[in-house]
Amino acid sequence: MRIGLLTEGGYPYVSGEARLWCDRLVRGLGQHEFDIYALSRSRRQEEQGWIELPPQVSRVRTAPLWAVDDDALSGAGPRGGHGRRARRRFTECFGELATVVCRGGSEGGAGGAADGSDDMADRFGNALYGLAELARDEGGLAGALRSEAAVRALERACRAPGALRAARTVRVTDLLAVADLVERALRPLSLDWYTDDGLGAVDLCHATSGGPAALPGLLARHFAGVPLLVTEYGVQLRAHYLAAGETGLSAPARALLASFHGLLAAEVYDKATLITPGNTHARRWQERCGADRAKLRTVHPGMESDRFTEVGESGYEDPAADPGTLLWVGRIEPAKDLISLLHAFADVRKEEPGARLRIVGAPAEGPEAAAYLAHCRALAAQLFPDEADGAHAVGDNPVSFEEIGGPETPELADAYAAAGVVVLSSVVEGFPISLVEAMFCGRATVSTDVGAVVEVIGGTGLVVPPRNPRALAEACVALLRDPERGARLGAAARARALELFTVEQNVAAFRGIYLEIVSHCPVRRDALDESGEPVPFAHPAEASVPGRWAVAVGPAAGAEPGNESAGVPSWAVHRLPEDAGPKGAALKGAAV
Repeated sequence: MRIGLLTEGGYPYVSGEARLWCDRLVRGLGQHEFDIYALSRSRRQEEQGWIELPPQVSRVRTAPLWAVDDDALSGAGPRGGHGRRARRRFTECFGELATVVCRGGSEGGAGGAADGSDDMADRFGNALYGLAELARDEGGLAGALRSEAAVRALERACRAPGALRAARTVRVTDLLAVADLVERALRPLSLDWYTDDGLGAVDLCHATSGGPAALPGLLARHFAGVPLLVTEYGVQLRAHYLAAGETGLSAPARALLASFHGLLAAEVYDKATLITPGNTHARRWQERCGADRAKLRTVHPGMESDRFTEVGESGYEDPAADPGTLLWVGRIEPAKDLISLLHAFADVRKEEPGARLRIVGAPAEGPEAAAYLAHCRALAAQLFPDEADGAHAVGDNPVSFEEIGGPETPELADAYAAAGVVVLSSVVEGFPISLVEAMFCGRATVSTDVGAVVEVIGGTGLVVPPRNPRALAEACVALLRDPERGARLGAAARARALELFTVEQNVAAFRGIYLEIVSHCPVRRDALDESGEPVPFAHPAEASVPGRWAVAVGPAAGAEPGNESAGVPSWAVHRLPEDAGPKGAALKGAAV
């Protein structure tokens, strides 16, 4: 079958999110054809290029979410740049969308569409698809969505009765910021991806996240009836809520954007054929945002286990293993709460003076993460002054900050091999990749109860409350003092990881989901003959299943003209001997 893979800031870009998962999925489903439709987030991402694509990727189409079409804006003018009728349609559709957004998706509150009435959700959907049809007819809406008419529509909706309390205090600068960000989120409306030779030609749209990435799938479903599958390993709406405080926007602007993204998420969940969260934590978020439980199928992310095989099979008998070493692996940023980890390690050292802590990772992008790393280094130096065996010996700090590729840690597997206990101290976490890697390596773990940690660990490690250094320290000391218990937990963790979190189980799950969706929701396309008349049975259901028996014969399949079995599978054609009589000849080649 032909799959339209929809991404935002991810595959096929080198620096994209979830690029490894997408690449493994595409390579693992070699029997299918993939068209990639990617939205990029920055100029830098585009300049870094793509990863090497497998042969089953037949087409890649990209569009930027970071750039603005200057030509569209310069020709738009204050009213949006279209004719009178188009401007009237835009005012009606965008005004309706703004009204629903400013009401918070429901008549009485800011709970979003999940708590609002079906009527409000329908109004949002109708307005969205009305804008999409207008964009298709007029060649785009970038100018209109940033025009004075759009800002005035938002202002009227904010001042109208029933609007959110926060929206009533909105200022002009807030309205301009909201209009800008809404236009960016709705930019897929203006793309030319929805033609019969674009997304209209695929059998299934697979959005690798919610939000703008799923919007092209919504439009392909609206225009061409293509079924939509949505996969979320990190819920986009949750990510928006977490990042809202760092945007510098005012409270009214944040309230309007939260309402908009909540309504968009609810529309995506409502129209998706199936939704595949990566864990129970993401599933609860989706249900809270309006997803139907009957549509949800948990599919855990698939991770490469081969590079950890040698370490995992050796277990704690590996010569490099140091039972007294605690290891932390990840991206260094405030959400990882390394401050609590360092204070916990101070308590560990009181009980186990020979313990060491290795922090392996690089800071996340941005000055805040770099400043956080510097703060952690300073705190480590303050808590643990360099220790020396004698007056003339060189001191050594029990806490080390390392990066993969350095002399001490050339490979990630080497870091896990040298660890006695792997620690996770996050206060915010989605799917804990470092824990799964530690489980592949057969290492005991101590982690905080956030995100999908408990679901991933499943009783094979110790879990403590977040922001509790004392509890974290006690759990670490318990495993450091009982290596046999750590070895048992590590062996159980490795068995669990190999059962649930491998690439093979992930690919197998999506292979079955693809076939299920296409079999239940096939795209209805009329095949026409040379005279323009529809060809019956031109697309038999069996043609979607691999195998020679499913190949159709006749003109629709490239057979010679005049074949009476056009468009019918070869196994369904009744062939009679050449010496059959006139009555038999009349039946020769007829479909059974």
